[in-house]
Amino acid sequence: MEKLLKNLLKTPWIILAATILTSALFFMVMKKNSRMETDLDKYMPQDHPAFIYSDQAEEWFGINDGIIVAVENQNGIFNTATLDTLKQLTRRLQKMEEIEKADVTSLYTADNIVGTEEGMDVKTFYKRVPRSDEKLNELKHNVENNEMIFGRLVSFDETVTVIIAEIRDDVFTQKFYKEILSLTASYQTDDIKIHVAGRPIVEGTMALLGPADMKKMVPIVLLVITIVLFIMLRSVKSTILTMMVVFLSTVWAFGLMALLNVPIYAVSTMIPVMLIAIGVADGIHLYSHLQLFQQKNPDASKKEATIDMIRNMWKPVVMTSITTSVGFISLLTSQVYPIKYFGIFTAFGVLAAMLFSMTLIPAGIMIFGLPKVKKLKTKSINDEPGFYDKIASWIVNRKSISIIATTVIIVLSIIGMQKIWINSSFLDKFEKDSEIVLTDKFINDHFGGTTTINLILDAGEEYKDVFKEPEVLKLVDKMQKTVVHDLEIVGNSFSLTDYVNRMNKVMNADKEEFNTIPDSKNMIAQYLLLYEMSGDPENLNKVVDYDYSKLNVNFQLKSDNSKAINSTLAVINSFDDDFEEKGITINYAGSGYKGLVFTDLILEGQIMSLILSLILVIILLALMFKNFKIGLIGAVPIAVTALISFGVMGFLDIPLSTTTALLSSIAIGIGIDYAVHFIEQYRTNALKYGDKLVVAQKTMAHSGRAISFNAIVVIAGFLVLLFSVFPPNRELGALVSLNMFTSFLGTLTIMRVVLNKGNLFFKKN
Repeated sequence: MEKLLKNLLKTPWIILAATILTSALFFMVMKKNSRMETDLDKYMPQDHPAFIYSDQAEEWFGINDGIIVAVENQNGIFNTATLDTLKQLTRRLQKMEEIEKADVTSLYTADNIVGTEEGMDVKTFYKRVPRSDEKLNELKHNVENNEMIFGRLVSFDETVTVIIAEIRDDVFTQKFYKEILSLTASYQTDDIKIHVAGRPIVEGTMALLGPADMKKMVPIVLLVITIVLFIMLRSVKSTILTMMVVFLSTVWAFGLMALLNVPIYAVSTMIPVMLIAIGVADGIHLYSHLQLFQQKNPDASKKEATIDMIRNMWKPVVMTSITTSVGFISLLTSQVYPIKYFGIFTAFGVLAAMLFSMTLIPAGIMIFGLPKVKKLKTKSINDEPGFYDKIASWIVNRKSISIIATTVIIVLSIIGMQKIWINSSFLDKFEKDSEIVLTDKFINDHFGGTTTINLILDAGEEYKDVFKEPEVLKLVDKMQKTVVHDLEIVGNSFSLTDYVNRMNKVMNADKEEFNTIPDSKNMIAQYLLLYEMSGDPENLNKVVDYDYSKLNVNFQLKSDNSKAINSTLAVINSFDDDFEEKGITINYAGSGYKGLVFTDLILEGQIMSLILSLILVIILLALMFKNFKIGLIGAVPIAVTALISFGVMGFLDIPLSTTTALLSSIAIGIGIDYAVHFIEQYRTNALKYGDKLVVAQKTMAHSGRAISFNAIVVIAGFLVLLFSVFPPNRELGALVSLNMFTSFLGTLTIMRVVLNKGNLFFKKN
């Protein structure tokens, strides 16, 4: 390797030209093929059993995510202007290519089941917009007396009514998203306000804000790291070359992503910040060594200085890049696509940064000359007590403090870890005062909720007409009412029982005591036949299959986070034994349930990646230093760091999400760099000097100095994430910055103490 790099120094201009040309090609591909993906279904493995069943159920009952358009009039909706707006908006939505006409539900399209002298009839609430007070009051009376509509399509305070437009799979685009927002905005007046919510709108907003956030963050992190680098390196040339390395590695990572047609997920927008913050590490260590060499050898030529830099630093630079990549590659254990791809392309970017550091920086030195070196503050090079010597002596003489402090921190972290929870909520990715969150809250306050859970009750194909049995429907009705009554987070439920209850009531002179399931199976069958004859039979297809052997029960939730969904499923599952006695199994479908499975996959992937990355790092360190004990010692600071980060998350109630699930791999991938550089220099000094105190001082003066520079730059880079519009990104930025500090501190304290106690390198001396 050293010989190869020396040969490359003979053609520095060729290296520079080839690097720029290749990067330009990657940039062109990136600009042409990059695309944003926010569809939750595309985040998950399609061969997962839960998703396979959910997809089948979605086909059986036509379950699709819906756009919710709320029409508000503080003076009440039962007036000509508001009802006309509702009608016009409904018809405009029905005409959109992405929406099936039959999948648009509003007061204008809803069925009103009523009793007549001849029996039962199904009518519309209105076709022509009522204009007289008499007609308006009649409509108001009909709505208030229909429990299938009142509270579901019209709010109880009668100031808001909703349109639910279900969209087909794979048709939601940014163009369609903007059309929806433009259409609804065009109907707003001084009295009539339009609010738009629903999962597709949340996904569309994320697709809009994600790239915008990345465009804002990248310039900020470039500026911050450039300033910090210049302060550390005190050289314009060194700063520019180091920043070129991280910029080009980012272009290569996104260029490869676009070349392989891998979309940009919300979490992918952090890759540039990640690579810029991580990629400077190699340059810092290279230039730190170069500065020390120049101070010792002020008359050395640029070729001699560059060759010495390569000879002494290529091994730790390559080793740290490989171990960092391993930390990110361990994310391949996750079944969640955004996390998996984040790991792959960040690892690729880290290796690209290593390649550029070992070629572009030496070539740049050969072309533009050596950086000017100012006198270092530390005097340890002249064997006089300096800043880093004093730190090393303090740590050596106070080993017990490091051991006790580390033990206390580990215990506290384990306690905090018990409080960690997982969250796949899309809405929690936005600010609490953002328009999308406030709109969702507005609709949740007036209706059952914008998040849905679809409970699929399945009796099997051989048991036909099970869901015409009174005992079965009464059990379903009881379960629905229990869930809604016991859980404040569940606003409403809807199933075949609501149709049967309504029909039984209207067939008995609208008496409230008949708003129940009839005791006769024959009576239920007659009601359903009457509805099919006078109403739209396709409405029943959304709640029950043709053979009445499968039932779809819809629950509306006022939150999409995992705690809300889990609490709902817990109450539903309490009826599992009752349904099992009747030969009915409980299953789930829809985006709400998929989100819950999503959280399980996040947790599973997090545990696997953490274990795998730790094992791989230990093995790699053992192979690099040819000693398994060194592998274990090197893993000490990153293991402690991982515990601290999870402990802090538990104490601060920060959940695991697609963003924060990256934490352990980032902590291990980046934090191990400090250990590798420190151990390599410690070994070199141990073989050279033999005295433990002197070795500690020399290592602190060389690697300790570079590590402190590296930590400051990386922390500064990740703190830029605090400016992100997404709260999880800000949480990750703060946590990674904390991790870098604890890894840095752990390397210089507890790991150095363990190294000293281990006495490994001194036996050979």
